[in-house]
Amino acid sequence: MDEAVTPQLQPDLGALFDRHIATEFVDKDATATMATMSTSPVLYHVPVVTGGRGRKEVADFYRNHFIPAWPDDVEIVPLSRTVGDNRVVDEFVVRFTHTKVMDFWLPGITPTGRAVSLPHVVIMGFEGDRVAYEHVYWDQASLLVQLGLLDPGLLPVTGAEQAEGLIDESVPMNRIIQHAPA
Repeated sequence: MDEAVTPQLQPDLGALFDRHIATEFVDKDATATMATMSTSPVLYHVPVVTGGRGRKEVADFYRNHFIPAWPDDVEIVPLSRTVGDNRVVDEFVVRFTHTKVMDFWLPGITPTGRAVSLPHVVIMGFEGDRVAYEHVYWDQASLLVQLGLLDPGLLPVTGAEQAEGLIDESVPMNRIIQHAPA
């Protein structure tokens, strides 16, 4: 008698991604965030080389730096998502008012009270139904421009118009070319 083979169902990686992000930004719960992660996760904020490798480092980072630093008005605006066999690539805009110290992005910078709208790309890899790694990308110069810490008149950099151009097609293109510093 042949035994029936039950195919392994692939977990819904998009739903797992969303749950992980919700534990960070909605629940603001480091323990719940770590419950979504594998036994040896990696979190890497590429522009500033912050995050952690392994459960202890990642948990410490979430608990002591990342999760408590997010202002109450943080908002995630989804733009696009690609789901593969074991990873999700998500593009979104993070909006918030800089009302808290954010040492994971801005060490030594006191809150400016300025609004920020910053595009992100996150590549999240999975082992089964757990997050194995996150590689998080954003434009650090855009963040610094929006906080008044970098003068866009001196360098070819932009601020919130990066994010707004992704959301609103009426935002004009090529302004940086037309207003290049001399």
